[in-house]
Amino acid sequence: MSLPARTLVLAAVVAVASSPTHAYLKIGTSFGSDALSLKWRPGTVAYFVSTSGSEDVSPDELQAAVARGFERWNTVATAEVDFRFGGFVSNAPFDADDVNTIGFADRPELDRVLASTGLTYDTRTGEVLEADIFFNSAFDWSGSEAAQPGRFDLEAIATHEAGHFLGLGHSALGETERVPSGGRRLIASAAVMFPIAFGPGNISGRALRADDIAGVSDIYPRSRFRQSSGSIQGRITKGGRGVFGAHVVAFNLRTQDLVGNFTLDDNGGFVIAGLTPGLYVVRVEPLDDGELSSFFDGVEPDDVAFSPRFHDRIVVVPAGGTSELVDVAVEGR
Repeated sequence: MSLPARTLVLAAVVAVASSPTHAYLKIGTSFGSDALSLKWRPGTVAYFVSTSGSEDVSPDELQAAVARGFERWNTVATAEVDFRFGGFVSNAPFDADDVNTIGFADRPELDRVLASTGLTYDTRTGEVLEADIFFNSAFDWSGSEAAQPGRFDLEAIATHEAGHFLGLGHSALGETERVPSGGRRLIASAAVMFPIAFGPGNISGRALRADDIAGVSDIYPRSRFRQSSGSIQGRITKGGRGVFGAHVVAFNLRTQDLVGNFTLDDNGGFVIAGLTPGLYVVRVEPLDDGELSSFFDGVEPDDVAFSPRFHDRIVVVPAGGTSELVDVAVEGR
């Protein structure tokens, strides 16, 4: 049997950023003409916590906070995931040792990166082979279940990184405001997978939202999830040509949940899956002041110069199926 072709992909959460945006993405790769989502083989996946720690948080406190983060994903009713603590190790994260290691690393040069997840995967199948998470001990951390003034919430960041560990990319459902230093502060978020963290002393980023749940359920669907949920599909154009990288958001009129995605090909096509059946408002917007590298690896939208626009009709999402095609023509600005 041939050995898997291995490669590593990184995802990070940052403390400050330059933009508000919206949506969820899956971490993916391609093999030949096939697009593959990175995912684990079915069954229980063990992760291990490094004893090399931080002055702020003991290994036991780190393990407890990480376990609470993973448990939020484990208990999503529509997803089939099971990630469990396997024990303490002396290994450091990113040692390339075939051990899923979570721990602290002192990286003061990464002055905006609170944590990062690395996934090693089989390039032919997309199967994840190993994943590590490091938390940057250059920041002040709290492993407490209660908010601690002046310290970043380890549990919230662990929940975000656990999402990457499962194969989710960044959501963009969040709102920021500029700060005097020139960066941005997160003031509201509708997804754990938003790439910007709440500031020190804030524990608001722990609870999974509709966008997170749709994403993990799309990768690891529980039995009959496909039959009980629906999707919206369509095309975004400008001047008759497809728009790559437009952001499309679906708003459920009954639950008020937001779930989104991007147009991910040059034809402007998009699909928003994992939706509760019902009536939706669809809005299209550009990523004109976003950190595009947080969402697109190695390729960026070539046209963000258009005005936001709502689809002119309410969209019906059926159970076990998809909507009528949603075609939205945006205009330049």
